[in-house]
This record gives sequence, structure tokens and C-alpha cells, in this order.
Amino acid sequence: MLVAIDTGGTKTLITSFGRDGKMGESLKYPTPQDPTEYIKTLKQVIRERYGDKKVDCFVLAIPGVVKNNTVKWCGNLPLWRDVNLGRRLENMLPGVPVCIENDAKLAGLGETRELEHTPVSSLYITISTGIGAGLIENGRIDEAMRFSEVGRMPLEYDGTVRIWESFASGRAIVDVYKKMAKDITSSRTWRQIADRMSRGFLVIIPAFQPEIIIIGGSVGTYFDRYANFLKEILQTHLPEHIVMPRIVRAKHPEEAVIYGCYYYAVDYLADRKTRK
Repeated sequence: MLVAIDTGGTKTLITSFGRDGKMGESLKYPTPQDPTEYIKTLKQVIRERYGDKKVDCFVLAIPGVVKNNTVKWCGNLPLWRDVNLGRRLENMLPGVPVCIENDAKLAGLGETRELEHTPVSSLYITISTGIGAGLIENGRIDEAMRFSEVGRMPLEYDGTVRIWESFASGRAIVDVYKKMAKDITSSRTWRQIADRMSRGFLVIIPAFQPEIIIIGGSVGTYFDRYANFLKEILQTHLPEHIVMPRIVRAKHPEEAVIYGCYYYAVDYLADRKTRK
């Protein structure tokens, strides 16, 4: 059994997978904002739920920068700075390894591996409360870009320099239009939102030149409402020698992280077996 833990700024989702990739029952609860309380709660939940079961691996997704199993920074969890989760969770269940990774990178891994054919390079963009990204090369998280935070790229927009997610994320949409994405039906409004999104894509497409871009997250759910506007803007403004990547909606817009945890665990266990 493989156990996936998707830690969000407001909720934590835990689910299990069989080695065949079949998802088991899930559990969701509010994410404690204090990291010590989070660790205490997680250990209690895991031991109650899986203490008498054969668990091969835990994969823990974190919405921030993770280096050497230490959480360096979390935008939506401001108290989480330099938290060594690897050390503090190593005995969650005796002998069971705990892998810790950024949530957007895991989501990109999951969505890429769910494609019919694995591309040489794919870029996953999650547009939810904030904006995150995962660059996947040959079906694995790209090591060179694993600490990237594209949602926090400084860009010029509306006459000032701002980070991308400050004007194009789900939170920004609510701030500007006073509606959740699910409640916006105006084509004019979605064209404006697509323009906001395009500012970041026009930078990262020439830089990464992925074969495919996968858009997920809560705003990704409404892909059909803005996709044509976004593609039109990108085709108009990208340099002519830059190939326009295929842009698609995520297969699991709001569950991509959980599936990414599964594939990460499968790879981790396979690599460990090979090393032996």
C-alpha cells in the first residue's frame, strides 16, 4: 500500500493506493497552521488509520519550497519556515519511508504519467489560490527546476511590476471580479482573465519550450471557458520561431497532486530496489 498526503493551505487530503494504482478511501481535515500541531495531527491520523496495515511508502505534498526534506517556505502557510519534516516524521510508522515534495511538481508528474504517451517535456501549471508549476522531463520531475516558483515571477502588468499570481490566480480573480471562477459566465470577462494568464505563459513558453502544457487547479476546472482566448493570445504574441505547445486541461484538475504522489512512490520504490 502507498499513502499519499496532499497538504494544502486550508485542508489536508490523505488517501491510499494499491500497487495497481487503484485509489482507496480518502480522509480530509483542516490543515493546522502551526507546523508542530500539523505534525502531531498527521501522526495521530496515520497511526489510527494505517497502523495495522502494510504501508510501503508515504509521499507528502507541500505547497511551498522543499529542500532535503525541509520546508523552507510556504506562501499559504506562513509559519512553515525551515521545518525539517523529514526528521520529524521519520518514525510516523516504523520502517516506512517518507518522501516530501512540492505539490505542483507532484501534480505535474501525475498528470504527465496519465497521458496516453509520455512526452519528452511537459509543463504543468496549477491555477488555484496561487499559481504553481512542475516541469516534467521524460516522465520524471526535472531536477534542475525542482525549486522553481513561476507563480512568483515578477512581471510588468498594468504599468507596474507584480508577481504573476498576484493578478492571474484564483484569488486575484475573486479580488478583481468579485466572483469565484465557477460563477463567471461572461465571455468578455474570461477573455480578460486569459490575458492576465497569458503574461506568465509568454515568458515560460520560450524559456522551457515544453511539448505540452497541462492546466489544473480550481481555475483549471473551467478550462473550456478561457482556453480558446488564451491560445489566441499566445499564438499572436509568441515569437515566430517558438513552437506553440499543445495546451490541455488536466485529467484530474483538483486531484492531480494525489495521483502524483502515487507515481512518485512507485518510482521511489523501484529506484530503491535497483540500488540494492
